Amino acid sequence: MPKKGRTKEVILGASREVEAGETGVAVCRKYGISQRTLYVWKKKFAGLGLSEFRELRQLGEENGKLKRLVADLSLDRYILQEIVAIKV
Repeated sequence: MPKKGRTKEVILGASREVEAGETGVAVCRKYGISQRTLYVWKKKFAGLGLSEFRELRQLGEENGKLKRLVADLSLDRYILQEIVAIKV
């Protein structure tokens, strides 16, 4: 089943509604999500503002790019070591 990309407003709105006292079942029905998804969102994003949420997402994307870069460089280093080992 493909992921539905939820907007940050939807994620923050749902977690705020639960914090405000709305029942989890009603919020899940309103947004068409499972209770597990709702409580994961609530755990991750409780108390965050929109700007903080954007910054968190941006940092996550940057972290992913850096991890891919390190993996590529590690692979390049390994290949070069193999080449040097063969020539010696």
